[in-house]
Amino acid sequence: MDGDFAGIDTTVPHPARRYNYWLGGKDHFAADRESGEEFARTFPGVRIGARANRAMLQRAVRFLATERGIRQFLDVGTGLPTADNTHEVAQRIAPESRVVYVDNDPLVMTHARALLNSTPEGATAYLNADLREPGKILAEAAQTLDLSQPVAVIVVAVLHFVPGDGAAQPLVRELMDAVPAGSYLVVTHATMDFSPPEHRAAHEQMRATGRSDVWMRTRAEVDTLFDGLELIEPGVTVVSEWRPEDGVPLPDPKDVAIWGAVARKN
Repeated sequence: MDGDFAGIDTTVPHPARRYNYWLGGKDHFAADRESGEEFARTFPGVRIGARANRAMLQRAVRFLATERGIRQFLDVGTGLPTADNTHEVAQRIAPESRVVYVDNDPLVMTHARALLNSTPEGATAYLNADLREPGKILAEAAQTLDLSQPVAVIVVAVLHFVPGDGAAQPLVRELMDAVPAGSYLVVTHATMDFSPPEHRAAHEQMRATGRSDVWMRTRAEVDTLFDGLELIEPGVTVVSEWRPEDGVPLPDPKDVAIWGAVARKN
């Protein structure tokens, strides 16, 4: 989709729209497609990884709603609406589920308000906020969620847009400090742990020249995001291998290149 949208710079690629392009959606502009194709040349499995990441999100929400009785979800960096969004998965299981979506792309918020309708028993809300503003997110989310009751905090494919060694962990900690015991954290994060040296060098060049907004983290760094929490089996793993559905072929981990896990706050 091309054209002018108030408050949206269509000449600058945005992660949510680029992700939508990789998933085969229609909500992206030329700059997003060009950026997406450049990433695909450096990371040939990027579309496989995007689909695997989305599938893990859906499995995690289904697990939390079905097996752990979670009825509140804070989805930070939600991205553009597609099939089986968080509230649809949760409310299919428990219609009373309450979901707050957070994103910093005006296009995401426009589409979310138009397309993401809650069940009458539950609720959905949409916050225009940045992950790096956890205080603002929590204050506004509290208008829809009861933060004295367990919440699933979902930060899927978004922490890798926070640059800097050790920069992601404090944001996660502030979000989790605000929710009670019995809450859960869902994280996925892009990595170069499976990449050959030439791909690592290519991405470093992209970052150095401003053509990549992704800060890759190692498995060890991703592990620290769950400090103080109880990891749910199978722990931190490639997202395609987190409680996969029976009979579904698993892609090569090097094509997925995204770590993921779910953990409980005790």
